[in-house]
Amino acid sequence: MIARISGALARGILVALLVATPALMLPGVINDSSQITMLVALLACFLTFIEYNSNFPSIIEFREAAPFNRLRFISLAVTVLVLTVILRGKTDPTALTGALTSIGTIIGNAMDFPYSPVRMIVLMLPETTDHDLVTSVRTSAGMAYLISLVSMVAFLILVRIMNWPARNGAFNVWVNLPLFDPTAGGDVIYRLQRDARINIALGFLLPFVIPAVVKAAANLLDPITLQNPQTQIWTIAAWAFLPASIIMRGIAMGKIADMIEEKRRRAYASAADDQAFQPA
Repeated sequence: MIARISGALARGILVALLVATPALMLPGVINDSSQITMLVALLACFLTFIEYNSNFPSIIEFREAAPFNRLRFISLAVTVLVLTVILRGKTDPTALTGALTSIGTIIGNAMDFPYSPVRMIVLMLPETTDHDLVTSVRTSAGMAYLISLVSMVAFLILVRIMNWPARNGAFNVWVNLPLFDPTAGGDVIYRLQRDARINIALGFLLPFVIPAVVKAAANLLDPITLQNPQTQIWTIAAWAFLPASIIMRGIAMGKIADMIEEKRRRAYASAADDQAFQPA
């Protein structure tokens, strides 16, 4: 019990630090914005603690199938931290901020080709946007998208080479997929495979669809301004992280479907062998 409480508390503190990182590191953050950020950080800490301290799952998937959630958290944390350091370098330049900015500029320019996700998020900006802001958005988008790609490749290696999640023992579908009802109807394997394909397809499309939707909605609503550093960090981090997270979820559900199918095949084969050796 103590281990569960301490683990849940540690996770809650880490989530709170992640939410508060831009506000803590960026200079010139106004007091009202800081207070709102701290309130959101405390709320995120509380919800994470309640979820991981509970014996019964409610929202968070793959809670007992490490390191799925850890990899997603590290990916988002690294993205937010790198983007924060890059934007901090505009007012407080250091060797680290200069190095990350140079790397991000190279990556952003390399990824900014026609119909690429980085080109789409750059085109999302209004035509009157300052050139420095366009360059900053391109640099941040390139870094964020690269980190998301690395996280997806790392998870694919865990699944294909390191045999996740079977290496952690038995996989409990109810605990790790609280939002999936195995008794809802239809074959479980078919439903898992269908959800896996939908998640992977949606994850590939979102980096292109999100900027297009924002651009189309700019005529009806106030367009999103990325002049504010915190807005730029969280907008680009969400644009890169959410599709990668959805793709990883699709890969995970496909793997679970394969495990169930393999277990069912072995059970059928064992039953057939037992029936073949029964005396006449």
